[in-house]
Amino acid sequence: MKLIDNINELLGDDLRRSIEPGAKLKIAASCFSIYAFAELKKQLESIDSLEFIFTSPTFIPDDAIKDSGRKVRREFHIPKAERERSFYGSDFEIQLKNKLTQRAIARECADWMRRKAAFRSNRSKAPMQQFACVDTGDSGAVYQPLHGFTAVDLGYQQGDAVSNFVNRFDDPAYTANFLKLFDQIWDDPEKIEDVTERLCDHIASVYQENSPERIYFLMLYNIFSEFLEDISEDVLPNDRTGYQDSLIWNKLYSFQRDGATGIINKLETYNGCILADSVGLGKTFTALAVIKYYELRNRSVLVLCPKKLADNWLNYNRNLTTNPLAKDRFNYEVLCHTDLQRTSGESFGTRLDRVNWGNYDLVVIDESHNFRNNDVFKDRETRYQRLMSKVICEGVKTKVLMLSATPVNNRFTDLRNQLALAYEGESDALSAKLRTETDVEEVFRRAQAAFNAWSRLPAEERTPNAILDALDFDFFELLDSVTIARSRKHIEQFYDTTEIGTFPERLKPLAFNPPLTQRSDVIGFNDIYAQLSTVKLAVYAPVNYILPSRLAKYEELYDTEVAGGGGRLKQADRERSLQALMTTNLLKRLESSVEAFRITLQKLQDNHTRTLEKIANYKETGRDLGFADVTVAFEDAEPEDEEFLAADDESIGGKVRISLADMDLPSWEHDLEADLGIIAALLAEMQKVTPEDDAKLQHIKAHINDKINAPINTGNSKVIVFTAFADTAHYLYRNLVPGVLEAHGLHSAIVTGSDAPKSTLGRGYDFQSLLTLFAPRAKDKHHVLPDEPNEIDLLIATDCISEGQNLQDCDYLINYDIHWNPVRIIQRFGRIDRIGSPNASIQLVNYWPDISLDEYINLKERVENRMVIVDATATGDDNLLDTEAGEMAYRKEQLRRLQEEVIDMEDVKTGVSITDLGLNDFRMDLLNYIKTHGELANLPSGLHAVVPADPNRGLVPGVIFTMRNRNHAVNVQQQNRLHPFYLVYIANDGEIIANHTEVKPLLDLARAACRGRGDPIQAACQPFNQATDDGRQMGFYSDLLDQAIRSIVQVQDEKDLDSLFTGSRTSALTNPIAGLDDFELLSFVVVQEEQ
Repeated sequence: MKLIDNINELLGDDLRRSIEPGAKLKIAASCFSIYAFAELKKQLESIDSLEFIFTSPTFIPDDAIKDSGRKVRREFHIPKAERERSFYGSDFEIQLKNKLTQRAIARECADWMRRKAAFRSNRSKAPMQQFACVDTGDSGAVYQPLHGFTAVDLGYQQGDAVSNFVNRFDDPAYTANFLKLFDQIWDDPEKIEDVTERLCDHIASVYQENSPERIYFLMLYNIFSEFLEDISEDVLPNDRTGYQDSLIWNKLYSFQRDGATGIINKLETYNGCILADSVGLGKTFTALAVIKYYELRNRSVLVLCPKKLADNWLNYNRNLTTNPLAKDRFNYEVLCHTDLQRTSGESFGTRLDRVNWGNYDLVVIDESHNFRNNDVFKDRETRYQRLMSKVICEGVKTKVLMLSATPVNNRFTDLRNQLALAYEGESDALSAKLRTETDVEEVFRRAQAAFNAWSRLPAEERTPNAILDALDFDFFELLDSVTIARSRKHIEQFYDTTEIGTFPERLKPLAFNPPLTQRSDVIGFNDIYAQLSTVKLAVYAPVNYILPSRLAKYEELYDTEVAGGGGRLKQADRERSLQALMTTNLLKRLESSVEAFRITLQKLQDNHTRTLEKIANYKETGRDLGFADVTVAFEDAEPEDEEFLAADDESIGGKVRISLADMDLPSWEHDLEADLGIIAALLAEMQKVTPEDDAKLQHIKAHINDKINAPINTGNSKVIVFTAFADTAHYLYRNLVPGVLEAHGLHSAIVTGSDAPKSTLGRGYDFQSLLTLFAPRAKDKHHVLPDEPNEIDLLIATDCISEGQNLQDCDYLINYDIHWNPVRIIQRFGRIDRIGSPNASIQLVNYWPDISLDEYINLKERVENRMVIVDATATGDDNLLDTEAGEMAYRKEQLRRLQEEVIDMEDVKTGVSITDLGLNDFRMDLLNYIKTHGELANLPSGLHAVVPADPNRGLVPGVIFTMRNRNHAVNVQQQNRLHPFYLVYIANDGEIIANHTEVKPLLDLARAACRGRGDPIQAACQPFNQATDDGRQMGFYSDLLDQAIRSIVQVQDEKDLDSLFTGSRTSALTNPIAGLDDFELLSFVVVQEEQ
């Protein structure tokens, strides 16, 4: 007997000496590794035969394992899968695996196995001794105990066993007993099953060419297998509801279906989801598919939307000819955001005092960013709080789907408040379901601090990548869990657009700057601006004129304690903000049209006159009727609301009326009269400008005429004109339409949302019918209005149709006024800039005021800075003015760009765009693949595929490696969202194209390279196989893997050093990543240069 310690004396060396040509080898062990074969290849080639028994069930389907008490779950046991995978190298043979030669070794091993070896497996749960016998006929040797037959067991690689002693017995009697025992087991069909054929098929998977798609899904399987285990039938769409047979589901494009499936999964898991797909990607239809799913499960659904979008939603749940989804019989209810605060009256036929707010299972909130503010007021409940208390917390458990094109602006509190709707204000409930280290509130606090620091950087350093680096893992984990956001670029790059069609080409925008009028006796823009900036609009600020001695009683009634100890929000501040809002509104209306400005000046003049009469009346008679304050009505005003409220409007005044006896009337009267003088003078100037004198009106008239005479797409004479104000829309309709009808015989229509739509067709068509006639192809006119022979070619509209409408028959969009928020312009353009447009190109036309852009923006800054009031939600680390200043500079840049090009929504976000950060598409991809193709658990690691390079899609020659870090303690500062899995894309020249922290771009590239390629690409495989001698010469790629791992360690080191100086928890000097041996290669995609 001899003791082999596997340190000074190695089992492998001893076997080499023992195995003689013609010997028979018999082994009973838990696993077999091709690297053990590679070490003893010369000796094993010379033997007569190998008989190998797997001592535990291996390569045996579960149903053949005799164990009555087990639960059927997967085709293979996990430990069994580990044993099977260790065939291609166990955990401790990583150094060998990372040489990437497993394919060549597997091929040689398979060839040898077919000639010399037979494998059988224990099919019962009964334990079996492990040993090896070398039978040379006249002598022999037995080695015992064995663990497995791997390079570690042979002593050539280091394992984790405390000791690895093996005894060698030469005694003939002893060896004969073991040989007899082995043969006895080998020949017992009750206990043993032959697995040679299965093993040969399995090993073929290592050296055959793999399809790129298979490797892509293997990559996803490794990364997201935890997600698959968490998923149960409860959180996936239930196919039995028949939602996939519905009309809406079958109208969706593949990316919309992916979105809908993801939303249902998130609603079931987290109770809430924000859908923030880019403009023009059909969020409404995606949401309708989700609604249909819940309706089929007999859930009650409420859609809450802004008033201007109500008609759009009502169109789909009524039995109307204009409803293309009438067959689906939607029965959700529609109410407006503002209805939350009304307690009487009706809304679309529903009596508001009888609405059972707590009984909705799903609430869909369109334009959910209108619920960003959660400020607390003493004397009333805001719209946000009412939604939370009445709809979401009361009654049945409510799921919340939010639709928003701009969920993140420059304050993360906006996003937090929207998310709070999903978790009913109880952030712990959501925190418990996330894989984050801290709770939701802390995640947002950190994100806001990171954003504030970023916004103070110089412009050239304020890049999207810089903010993505600054935000921590928890923030992405949170976003990924509750948002779905895809951009237009993402869809174009990563989906097959043949079924969808493409986006039209955007021509360079046309910019025009006509003056107010050609008349020399009317003042110009700058003079009007100068006069407006001196107007105090004192009529909207009665509180500012209360005598100091009387102020205390009003403060008690009015001022609001702000939640979170942020101080008091004073009524005077509210009024200052209202004054600024009104001044802004005046400027916007002047920019829009002379007519809109005139109408507003007239209202203001009447308002001031009435107020002065009231004061005169009080002085004369002493009757003090008090003065109602109108700020309350503006607490929830949408920034785009255009109506000027009358000061002292009884219907909206707050609970408190200001007594005229408590006011400094001389001062107030003086300021009111000064304002009135300026307003009257401006009004007199504006009265001079007739339509014939209106330079902008005459210009658009001629421009539309030119477009109809020389269309940019043959035969398309459609034009849509957008304006922010209904007054301007009516002015344009009165002045443009007769000419278009007379000169060209084309029909026109106007839709404003605030009054009944009109058209030159003469019939009383409603809003949806007119839009159908304007966009007959997009809105299925042949079904909806088959008997109407005419179409509408000129549509004049306000922002009531700037969202949720598909008008892509049109190719020409004119902004008659520039909206101060660039997002609105993009939303307007999104009506015609849509995927699947029939037009080759589309044109955007913008009318700017007749001043230089810098003057224009400086003016806006002056006005908007007046609007920055005390920030009620400040947590102490928001310096709002800083962020505002950063945002103004940013918006200035956007407006400048808008003169030159059409920009995407993602480019406008004044901070973090959450688009394209989510990994949900990949999870859903994997889920669907496994549904159709079964599990991937038993595939060996180290597989690869070869794809051709495609520089246009970012695929340059190189390798995308998927690795697993076995040192689980290491993911310091959570830089890697996928830990313990790491992805790196390295070019052939060693340049890192995407490092392991750029998870989303890496997965996108892998998806673009592999998805949909179900067969190996021979044109790419052949040059790779030639260059590597069929996988034998893998030195070049092994070096790249080495460099890829070093890049992970290097990025880690940089972040560690940063963390030493940031004052946050440092990651330096703890848990270093040891290096190459810590990473196991799971799979790789070779991007091969075309030969």
